[in-house]
Amino acid sequence: MKAKPKQKLKIPTYRIGRIFLFPVLLYFMLVFPVLAFMLLKSFPELKERGGFKVEVQQNDTIQSKSDGSVAEEFKKGFNAGYNAKKKYNDSIEAIADSLAQTFDTLTSDSSAKKGAVVADKSNQKGTSNAFSDSIASFFNYVIFFSTLAGFAFNLPYKRYFRRRRRGKTISPRLYRYCRRFLLFTPVINSGIVLIAFTIVHGIMVYRILSPDAFTDEIGKRMYSNYLFISLVASLLTVLFIYFWQKHLVHIRYIEHIYTRDELQKRIFGRNTGKIRNRLYIASAMTTLLPLTIVLLYLILSLTPLKDMGELSQKELNLLLGKLSTIIGPDIDHTNAAGYSKLYYISAFDNTLMFGGIFSGIIVSFIYILFFVSWSTADIVRPVNELVQSMRKTGEGMLDNYTIVRTNDEIGVMSEGYNLMTTRLREYIFRISQMNEAYSRFVPNQFLEFLGKENFVDIQLGDQIQKEMTVMFSDIRGFTELSEDMSPKENFDFINHYLGYMEPVIRKNNGFIDKFIGDSIMALFHEKVDDAIDAAIEMRHALNLFNLDRIDQGKPTIDSGIGIHTGNLMLGVVGGEGRMDGTVISDAVNLASRLEGLSKIYRSSIIISEDTLIKLEDPSRYNFRFLDIARVKGKKEAVYVFELIDGDPEEIKQLKIETKSLFNNGIDHYKNKRFEEAQNVFSDILKINQRDSVAAFYVNRCRNNIQKGIPDDWSGIEVFDAK
Repeated sequence: MKAKPKQKLKIPTYRIGRIFLFPVLLYFMLVFPVLAFMLLKSFPELKERGGFKVEVQQNDTIQSKSDGSVAEEFKKGFNAGYNAKKKYNDSIEAIADSLAQTFDTLTSDSSAKKGAVVADKSNQKGTSNAFSDSIASFFNYVIFFSTLAGFAFNLPYKRYFRRRRRGKTISPRLYRYCRRFLLFTPVINSGIVLIAFTIVHGIMVYRILSPDAFTDEIGKRMYSNYLFISLVASLLTVLFIYFWQKHLVHIRYIEHIYTRDELQKRIFGRNTGKIRNRLYIASAMTTLLPLTIVLLYLILSLTPLKDMGELSQKELNLLLGKLSTIIGPDIDHTNAAGYSKLYYISAFDNTLMFGGIFSGIIVSFIYILFFVSWSTADIVRPVNELVQSMRKTGEGMLDNYTIVRTNDEIGVMSEGYNLMTTRLREYIFRISQMNEAYSRFVPNQFLEFLGKENFVDIQLGDQIQKEMTVMFSDIRGFTELSEDMSPKENFDFINHYLGYMEPVIRKNNGFIDKFIGDSIMALFHEKVDDAIDAAIEMRHALNLFNLDRIDQGKPTIDSGIGIHTGNLMLGVVGGEGRMDGTVISDAVNLASRLEGLSKIYRSSIIISEDTLIKLEDPSRYNFRFLDIARVKGKKEAVYVFELIDGDPEEIKQLKIETKSLFNNGIDHYKNKRFEEAQNVFSDILKINQRDSVAAFYVNRCRNNIQKGIPDDWSGIEVFDAK
């Protein structure tokens, strides 16, 4: 299973101010052009009813107002607000007063008093106060309240992400707060602004329903239109904040607060959403919004023909075009019913309409830009992450997951992928455990030799011929030793002993073919030297095992090892119901017989001539010629050698010192000079009383001297026992 180093996540900055201020700016961009449109459109009615005029004292310059002084009135109104702001340093009241003064000037009677424009506010006080209070309420509740409340709610998240970026410790209390409310921040942030808008619009509705608020239909109509526009704009503002914050939470924030295990599942509730619904909302926000704005400006630009009064035939022809011939020339122009239900758009209204539509399109373009970006990111990024995770899984990196960022079909698919990956990882882990368990019964080297990738590919009869070194090891006197132990103690003893020996064989590039009671059959396929090194280390491990036995108050044991190199057949034997990997060869039988000779010669390690001559570096080892033997089942005699590197250090050194004497004694023995040979081996025993092979040859020489030897004796020892 591959593992890829995890990349450190980049900690994002948590946004507060722009979440509230930018949508409010869009609100102004939607509302103010429409207000200006309504104001300019209604100005002629206001002028006719107000009778604007200016009277100036003699010491003042006389200037008469023309009907086109609308821009000047706006300018004076806003300049007054600016000067009031500069004087009192109160932005909210200044803006409210300036806009109120503008409406006062445009909707009240004017008379000249000492060179200044004086408005009679007796009939228009309610209208101007309504607009002034509405604007002041907007600034108080929407700007001040929502910004302050939103900042207070989101400040812990700001601190959390700032401390994460700086690598500082996060307090448990702060972490719990962020975990608890993160998924609710879209609702809470948009709800804060919604509450503020609700309060403002509640005040506006109260003004409209109040009988004393308006004394004329023009002011009430303008105020009602303003309320309608504000409601639409505020709804769009609240939705903008909600979807913006939701996008940030799902795409940027959740992986920095929730744990890996939590992100593998949907954390947004169990009710499954739909991509279709998200696309419906995005389409509504990006399509219906521009259409609504265009429709709104079209409606505002319409003027009923009945407001024109009596129309001449030429005027009617000009307004209706060729339709006037269809309506007929004898239409009663004094009767408004003939054309009172028709509307027209003047050149001035047409200009204002296109200007308003253009500003609305700009705002709509901003909405479209954001919503398309959010919708794309909310769909594309989870899909890309899912595809990337699938690619990693295909490459074998199962320890990965994809973050479940949504609650729709993509989220369900991501959650299903994580569940699949988890189960696949667990399944592969179990398979790996099973393969590891199988390899303890059938070594993996068998698969390699047979050219199989896994155990299920093995077929009965699969086989291969290969030259290997075979090692047999056996505990001496185990039968007598086991008689004093219970079955459980026998198992514990064998496992304890094999626990020392098996790692040594594995360390030296060998593998155990089978355990035969207390015996071990191991194969070495790379180098003959590996088998020799393993045999020597096994003798050292036996010393450690005996020390452990001594500490337990138990008797020590000894073992013998036989090693032979030759061609053998590896394959699968058995039946359809039970198969086993094994090795069949004459080389295996000979290695087993050499291990048996170690009991006769009382030598720790015996190797064959074939093993000796195939060593890469024989000079690394100390060995001496032992005998020429023909074992049971073999027609040909085998030259066998004793490897003395596995003996205790003091015995090993003495054997090395007496090696030439030993070879001299062997020479006498093979040439039937048994008395000379006996004397040589006796001299060796005087030097090294623990040389069991020398003692063996002393007894053999004495026996041949006393009993004689066959006439055809050639120095080859025949062993009929296993």
